[in-house]
Amino acid sequence: MNNLPDAARRGPTSLRDLFFSFSWIALQGFGGVMAIVQRELVEKRQWLTAAEFLEDWAVAQVLPGPNVCNLAVLMGDRCFGARGALAAAAGLMLFPSVVVLALAAFLFNMLDVPMVQGMLRGMGAVSAGLIAGTALKLTSGLRGHAFGAAGCVALSGLTLAGAAVLHVPLVWLLLGLGVSGTLLAWRILWLQARAAGHAV
Repeated sequence: MNNLPDAARRGPTSLRDLFFSFSWIALQGFGGVMAIVQRELVEKRQWLTAAEFLEDWAVAQVLPGPNVCNLAVLMGDRCFGARGALAAAAGLMLFPSVVVLALAAFLFNMLDVPMVQGMLRGMGAVSAGLIAGTALKLTSGLRGHAFGAAGCVALSGLTLAGAAVLHVPLVWLLLGLGVSGTLLAWRILWLQARAAGHAV
């Protein structure tokens, strides 16, 4: 379902469609939007394949700012240029901002209530589960990767160990493992293209 040819895949039909699609994504994103945006863009709307989403998400992560906002801007710009980027970003932020401000006003004097504290801790656990589940789904987009399955697992393991065990700052992980992985993938793909050219 996620590997449809370009001709069979749909995209946003208008700026209005793009705006309200990202508004709907954002309003579902309690505890984190990443899991929701993957399901909506890849599985439901089929605007992206799993591999395309993974590539766009990687770019969104290395850019400054919130990952999901970066992804929305990339998607909007690809479809409708600068107007699309603005429409997607506005859709992602407008209605949730209203909801957050309303909740902040309502909960301001209730943060010390044990029931409210328990609710917030429960949301944190659910958020972690959503992110872990989405990470497992994204592995399907690595099929046919230049590193192969073993290389992808090794690089993911190094990244996880650096972040969770060694507490290496994100910027150093990106500069170290990210740049190294990018250069290595480029080298492998270049060698494959050269070998294919000689074979022909």
